[in-house]
Parts: sequence; C-alpha cells; structure tokens
Amino acid sequence: MSNAGGLGLIGSGSMHPETLRIHIQKCKKATQKPFGVNVPLLYPEIEKIMDIIIEEGVKIVFTSAGNPAIWTQWLKEKGIVVVHVVANTKFAKKCQEVGVDAIVAEGFEAGGHNGREETTTLCLIPMVKEICTLPVIAAGGIGSGKAMAAAFCLGAEAVQVGSLFAASEESSAHENFKKAIVETGDGGTELTLKELVPVRLVKNPFYSKVLEAYKSDATANELAVLLGHGRAKKGMFLGDIEEGELEIGQVSAMIHKIKGAGEIVKEMAEEYNQTIVQLNKI
Repeated sequence: MSNAGGLGLIGSGSMHPETLRIHIQKCKKATQKPFGVNVPLLYPEIEKIMDIIIEEGVKIVFTSAGNPAIWTQWLKEKGIVVVHVVANTKFAKKCQEVGVDAIVAEGFEAGGHNGREETTTLCLIPMVKEICTLPVIAAGGIGSGKAMAAAFCLGAEAVQVGSLFAASEESSAHENFKKAIVETGDGGTELTLKELVPVRLVKNPFYSKVLEAYKSDATANELAVLLGHGRAKKGMFLGDIEEGELEIGQVSAMIHKIKGAGEIVKEMAEEYNQTIVQLNKI
C-alpha cells in the first residue's frame, strides 16, 4: 500500500504485542515510504503496544475504539502524528479538544467495529466538518475512485479504505475469508451485537446464531457467552467461515476479484481522476 503511494496501516488489534513488533520490522524493511499503526484503545495490552510503537520508531498512529484523551498527548510528545477514528460529532469535538492531528469519520457502512448511531458516511462527513476544523479522512463504504471523489465533494481531505485491502493478495486474512468477501452480495452484511461492541458481520451460520439469540431476547451476558473469545481470529485468520466472526464492510458487495494492493491503489486513483474530469464537464 505504501509503496503504491498510499499510507499503509498495520492493524494491531489482531496481534499480540511481539507479533506487532515483527510486522513493524518487516514493514520497515519492505518500504522506505511512510506507514502507520492502527491501535484500538480498548486493547487489553495497550501499554505494551504503545511501548513497541515508540521503540520501533513508528511516526503515525491511528487510534480507535476508545477515548482519544488518554493517549493523544503522550504520543504527540514522542513526535507522533495522531489520528483518531470517530463515528459521531461528539467524539469529533473531543478529538479537537485533546489535540489530535486529524479525524477519521467512519460511517456505519464500514466493516468491523462501528458506531451505535448508524450514521452513514454521506451524512457523517459534512456533520463533522461543520463542527470541526481538523482534517477529515472519510471511511466506510469507500471502495472506488468515484466514492473517493464523492467524499472529497463532501469536504473530506482523504479517504481510508479497509475492505478492499482485506481481500487483497497481500492481506494476511485466510483465503477462505477472502473468498467469502468476494461472494458476499448486496445485503450480505449487517451491523449487530450493539449490546457488546457494534460490529458489521457477514451473514454466515454464526451470524444466524446471533439472530436466533435476539429472537429469544438474549441478554448482553448471553450474547457475550455466544461470542466467546477469539471468534474473529477463528473466522478471518483461521478460515472457519461457518463458526467464525467475519467482519467486512458493505462495500464487499462491490468486490468481485482478489487483487494486489498496488493494483487497487492504481485503479482507485485512475477512476478518481476520470470522475473529476467528468464532473468538470457538467
């Protein structure tokens, strides 16, 4: 991703601390271009993750799933650019107050953990721009150059893309999961488990069990027992597409082929440029 001209991000949420160190070191050998690390702030070993980021000289950190006030100043004092992911205007204001450098405004079309408000990217970007002067990076449903152009029209300065790269050749996701992404059609995902942490899932057999639990008026504790531990790893990295938790965005319905990361970046840039030319003719 970085070599192709974008900003590649390593997702630390799926890694043990020392595994993250190994991936950072591999990335430093593979590219001379900028890259960053995404850190879910609810991660149980967050202190170890942050120490490794400092020790390995990472210069850009995207934080998510937690209060930006906790780590932002500590990271900035270490000379790190800090970007925080939000799903509503409340946390966008908080980000500005605590001094983050930019915001990712993520609509509920996105895969994985998400906002309870179910605000779409189309609505969220202008809402955040209205109350915030920070640079805004649009996320959620961004899967083409046309979508990137639309995000810029709404006021975003950049876009963050996840689902396309989850299904890329270089992705560490299991081939079974990549195949499931390609086969996920329109309406094949749903935002659920709000009583725990809202997450967008592929409608596979595990999702059906979640649906049945809701029909039985399951409590939050019963849902937590059903979810168990390591179910996302089981699905996305070990390839159990029946009982695993498969997290992917709505844009999966637009993914019909597994491609290289560089090819994805190139195609998006070309389509974006073509879209801008067409808009200028209107």
